[in-house]
Amino acid sequence: MAITVGSTAPTTGLITSLGVGSGIDVNSLVTQLVTAKKTPQQNQITADTTTANTQLSALGQVSAALSALQSAMAPLTDGSALSARAVSTGDAAVLGATSSGAPVNGSYQIEVTQLATGLKAASGAFTNSSAAVGTGTLTIAIGGQSMQLTLDSSNNSLAAIRDAINQSADNPGVSATIVNGTDGAHLVLSGTRTGAANGFTVSSSGGDGGLAALNYDAGASSGNALNVIAAAQDAEYTIDGLAGHSAGNSVGNAIDGLTLNLAGTGTSTLSVSADSSKATSALSNLVKTYNSFVGIYQSLTRYDPTGVSTGALIGDATLNSISSKLATIVGGSANGGSLASLGISLQVDGTLALDSDKLATALADGGKQAATLFGGAGGYAAQLNSQLSQWSGTSGVLANRSASLTQQLKDLGAQQTALNARMDSLTAMYTAQFNALDTLMSKLNSTSSYLQQQFDAMNNTGSSKSK
Repeated sequence: MAITVGSTAPTTGLITSLGVGSGIDVNSLVTQLVTAKKTPQQNQITADTTTANTQLSALGQVSAALSALQSAMAPLTDGSALSARAVSTGDAAVLGATSSGAPVNGSYQIEVTQLATGLKAASGAFTNSSAAVGTGTLTIAIGGQSMQLTLDSSNNSLAAIRDAINQSADNPGVSATIVNGTDGAHLVLSGTRTGAANGFTVSSSGGDGGLAALNYDAGASSGNALNVIAAAQDAEYTIDGLAGHSAGNSVGNAIDGLTLNLAGTGTSTLSVSADSSKATSALSNLVKTYNSFVGIYQSLTRYDPTGVSTGALIGDATLNSISSKLATIVGGSANGGSLASLGISLQVDGTLALDSDKLATALADGGKQAATLFGGAGGYAAQLNSQLSQWSGTSGVLANRSASLTQQLKDLGAQQTALNARMDSLTAMYTAQFNALDTLMSKLNSTSSYLQQQFDAMNNTGSSKSK
């Protein structure tokens, strides 16, 4: 713009624009420019991150539901729920029993005439636990195992011998303790295992002969110094008149599929019958867990025309395939039968329904029909587990997709870091440019003011001369 000499129009506002020199907020202007540059890229990163996180969470729900379904299958897969038996005894003071396999239904009359015990023997009385017993070598043996203790005046007290026995790495199965009676201190040795074959012997040699006070051998006719408190003996019993014996009071091989726990002498009945409660619980849990998956599937694939509650995996081919395959399996047949024969039916909405009365009737055979349906290579257990492993295993489809999404989130994080760095550089550049321009504007404004003053002075001088 031209400046006319002699003009009285103000010109101080002709050059005004930025910062200190111009009155404009440089920081605000730079922020707006950078924001305009960053927003499209930021919106894309934010949208992609939100989508990836949403899908990752949804896949986590699906994977958890399928893992729960596989866990629900476990007692049906190994048959433990379908072959369960109820075991009861008439006198718990004599006998207890548990199922350890698949025992045959029936009842038994069991008489326990003797419990298994371990050998326990005590020495004669010593003044106290510090009293010296003797020197030499003490050997304690059970069967072909033995330990030898070399004792001298430094370690031959009753307490030292007790400790040496208990701490020996070669201990064949004997524990030692000291019992103080009115007559003095006694070293008590106890076999840690029951049964006649687990009785121990104690012998001494060399030294001053004092260790002979601990000698013991049940087969010897003389020379025994220990007093027997309890003999080593097997448990003895009869099952329906058939005699049996055991080194321990827990007998696992007397009746197929049962473990007998002998508690005392006497007679007791033992009964085995089918236990349908475990099968009912397992099948009910299978239905419940399957329906939980269906609920998650329906939620994640829900269509909402408003878009407010549309499922995170709507239209997802993988999830649709999983749902379809599961429905095909549970609604199909296995080993010539179907779940409908157990009272389990597939509903129109994709869930399973359980008819408790029909299930109870089906399980009245002791679980044989259910075991046939779930067992074998063509059973429901094999069909379902094969698919579940492919979907939710550590290298399954869902795990691979989750890993891909996790990597995508890492990449988006790197993109965000790079974008922030570029915008920081852009901010610094804009700020430097506008500050430089602001400084220039300040100088120009100063020059403009100076010229205006000179023009005003010239105008005033000219006016005075004309008068």
